[in-house]
Amino acid sequence: MTNRIGIAGISGRMGRLLAEEAAAAAQLTGGTSRSGAAPGDALLYPDIAALAATCDVVIDFTHASTVSAHAAALATSKTPWVLGSTGYSANDQTAIEAAAQTIPIIAAPNFCTGVNLLLILAEKLGATLPPARYDAEILEMHHRQKVDAPSGTALALGRAVAAGRGVNLDEVIASGRHGHTGPRRDGEIGFATLRGGQIIGSHTLSFTAADEQISLTHHALDRRVFATGAVRAALWLQNQKPGLYTMRDFLNL
Repeated sequence: MTNRIGIAGISGRMGRLLAEEAAAAAQLTGGTSRSGAAPGDALLYPDIAALAATCDVVIDFTHASTVSAHAAALATSKTPWVLGSTGYSANDQTAIEAAAQTIPIIAAPNFCTGVNLLLILAEKLGATLPPARYDAEILEMHHRQKVDAPSGTALALGRAVAAGRGVNLDEVIASGRHGHTGPRRDGEIGFATLRGGQIIGSHTLSFTAADEQISLTHHALDRRVFATGAVRAALWLQNQKPGLYTMRDFLNL
């Protein structure tokens, strides 16, 4: 069976890497592009619906603003969807869940195997280390062009810690502290965001007590690691039933 992969946003920095990885692992059918350009001799399609009609799965790292429209179009065409966009709204999440009733979707803030292993460790540490003694803080840094903060991966780490502690992240998050904030609350999960240069992605989760500190760090050294993971996930997704999947499902973790 030929695996036909389409790339939404094929002319972007991630789109070009995804196209290269897709062409190496399967058949690249082409993609969509706001700029009207495509890498090499890749075919361009006018919209996501036209692209979906030519392929077995679509990989989409475009932008949060496209999520709801893409969810509707791909559900209509019954085309599996690998979604790597971050920063989308609660309404977008509802659209994703509705589409997952019809098609298999794998949505992840990060398609790197190492980060997904880090998420599992974050949940285990959150469950093991008492929040009244161990302060959880997440520091992330990305390139200066990134538009959402904290990053999707940082928020995923926070949700993993919160899940381990049996709480909702929205109830304990402390992001972007500024001014006279008062003392730190027990159980708070703090976020600090740095932006600069062309840093691909760096995340550190720390648990700090009065007498020790535990830190876990992941540095992405090449954007290709995300493209490779997304293409592997796309090949797996084609054989799944409709539903909303995560990288933990794909990696069988």
